[in-house]
Formats: sequence, C-alpha cells, structure tokens
Amino acid sequence: MTEQRGPIRVMVVDDHPMWRDAVARDLAEAGMEVVATAGDGEQAVRRARAAAPDVLVLDLNLPAKPGVQVCRELVAHNPALRVLVLSASGEHADVLEAVKSGATGYLLKSASTEELLDAVRRTAAGDPVFTPGLAGLVLGEYRRLAAEPAPAPDAGEPGAPRLTDRETEVLRLVAKGLSYKQIAERLVISHRTVQNHVQNTLGKLQLHNRVELVRYAIERGLDDA
Repeated sequence: MTEQRGPIRVMVVDDHPMWRDAVARDLAEAGMEVVATAGDGEQAVRRARAAAPDVLVLDLNLPAKPGVQVCRELVAHNPALRVLVLSASGEHADVLEAVKSGATGYLLKSASTEELLDAVRRTAAGDPVFTPGLAGLVLGEYRRLAAEPAPAPDAGEPGAPRLTDRETEVLRLVAKGLSYKQIAERLVISHRTVQNHVQNTLGKLQLHNRVELVRYAIERGLDDA
C-alpha cells in the first residue's frame, strides 16, 4: 500500500439517516474526508465504486442488498478497500460472516465516538479492529477455515514465490493475531515497513487481504512456530 497522503477518505453506509449523518459529521470533524454516504446496499456499491474511499464504514442491516454482499462485491472490485463494519449486532454469526466477506474490522454501535475514530484510523492503516471480546472469536474462525481444503498458492510448487526471512517473520506474527503496531515494536522496525512487508507478501502469494493471508499462514502452521 502506498503511504497515506492527505486525510483518510471515508464513506458511511447506514439506512438510518440520523445515525449516518452523525457518524459522517464526527469523522469530518476529526479531519477525515467523507467522500460519500449511502442508505441502501445497491446505492452503496454504486457510490463506493465512484468515490473510491480508503475506508468503508458499513452497517450490515441494509435494504436492497445486505451489508455482507456489499462488502464482498466492493472488496472483490477493489482489494485495497478496507471495510469497518459498524453494527448493532454482536452475534457471532454476523461477525464471522462479515469477516468472511472481506471486512477488516467489526465495531459495535455502542462504541464511543473516540473508539470509532480510532477504529477508522487503525483500519486505514491496515490493522484489524474488533470490539473487545470478538478478536479471539475471529482468530478461532481463521483456524477453522484453515482446516478446510481451499484453493491457495502452494509454496511447494516449482517456481512458487519465495518469501524473505523478514517477510516470513512478519507473516508468522500476523498469523498470531498481532497488529501491525505490535509487530513493528516486536521487530524494532517502523509501522510503514511492516505494511510494506505485508503488501509485498500479498503480491507474491497472489492473496487479496489480511483474512486470506492469515488463513495461508495458519494452513502452513506458521502461527504455532
């Protein structure tokens, strides 16, 4: 990912106008650029493709098209897009469905404004952000997915991309659930360097996001290394 220049570009999708406007206002007042808003799933897909936000703040319960489908379509269209789900539901099934559709974070609507602003900033930086208590659930789902057969690059194939020692080290820590900030502190390198290693690894392995990266690492036992 190229280094963030200028304000974070955010789009807010929620079918409740007062809530949507309040979130957009809070983000704008914090110095972010709200490039679009939408009130239903179809509108969200159209406007997000046109506005190209860095972060999509997305409710799951939408008319016309559910939030998980919006997430799936937009991440497939633009793998660099980061999606932070902001939902009233803390149901485990909803959280896991959002993660499988490509969301990189999940925050409950009971969060404070400061927690929301921090979550958007961290999401933009590439860190996974989950309401306390949900992170362990998500890591458990990564492990469950890793136990299932899935098409993935095979590192044993002739001509398969080779990761550097540092890329492998970063991948191992990502698989253990560490944030980019924690990895940077552990390896005594900058947050930006961690992001670069992750982006290089994604490119080499032809993966699209952190979910796929963690799954790849767990399939190969790197989280236990």
